[in-house]
Order: sequence, then C-alpha cells, then structure tokens
Amino acid sequence: MKKILFTLFIIYGFGLNAQRMDYDWKKMDPKQRKEIINNLSPEERKDLLKKFRNNMVTDNLDIDAEDKAEFTQLYDEYLENQKQIKSQFNPDFDPEALSDDEAKAKLQQSFEVGQRLLDNRKKYADKMQQIIPCQKVLKLFQTEGMMRDKMNEKKSSRNKATGPKQNP
Repeated sequence: MKKILFTLFIIYGFGLNAQRMDYDWKKMDPKQRKEIINNLSPEERKDLLKKFRNNMVTDNLDIDAEDKAEFTQLYDEYLENQKQIKSQFNPDFDPEALSDDEAKAKLQQSFEVGQRLLDNRKKYADKMQQIIPCQKVLKLFQTEGMMRDKMNEKKSSRNKATGPKQNP
C-alpha cells in the first residue's frame, strides 16, 4: 500500500511539474522557447500568449501593481468584446463576385461593424480611465495599433515567402 501511495505521489509530482509555465523565457534561446511552446496544448498556448500580451501591455503602460489585476480583467473583457464584434463580419469574400445589391449590403454591414467596434472602444476607454490616466489609455490604443501593424507585416512577409494561398 505504501508503495502504491508513494508511486501515485511521484506521478502526481511529475504531473504538477509538467504543468508549470513559469519558465525564465528571457534566459532561454529561441529554440528552447519554441520547443516548450510546441509541447503545450492549444489551450495552454492561448493562456501563455494572453499572459505575455497582458504582461507586455501592463509593463509598457507602467501600471501600478495594485491596479494590474483590475486593469487586466477589464482589458481582457474589452478584447473579448472586440473579438465578438469582429466575428459578425466575414471578410473572406470576392467583391467582384457580388451583385450591386450584395456589395451595398456588405459595405453597409462593414460600416455597422466598424461603428460597433468604435463604440466599444469608447466605452472601454471610459472604463479604463477609472483605473489608469487617459494618457495611458491613449498609449494603450497606440500600442495596439503598432502591434497590429507588426503582426500584419509578419503575416505578409510569411505569405510572400510561402507564396499566395491557392483556393481549392
């Protein structure tokens, strides 16, 4: 019985150790980081990316330690709302293949989704100003734009390297 308990304890200990994600990422070389990330489940990768993003944003904005948790929760909520709004518009379509009426409807839909995104941004900017100064909120939105540009730049350089996607 003691052997079984000991074995279970050892297995449990290894399981807990394998689930840890508090690695010293800065001291690792890119190959090590990539290997660890590739061994994570999709859910763990998503959580890790979210953690990196939140740390980067709060560090960049120099948010006080006592405000970090509240701000991070609000920022996550804001991003989730933005994501939900964006999901209401499917950008994968060929404008040339649309009739005039379909194109007008699609254009109108894009304006409506854009307005909802802007309204959501204004709403959360007001909420964020309850936690951090408006200068930091402005800096956050500025940083978001730079991150988006960088991601689009990387995406386009990858697409150029691999060639255009072929539709089946």
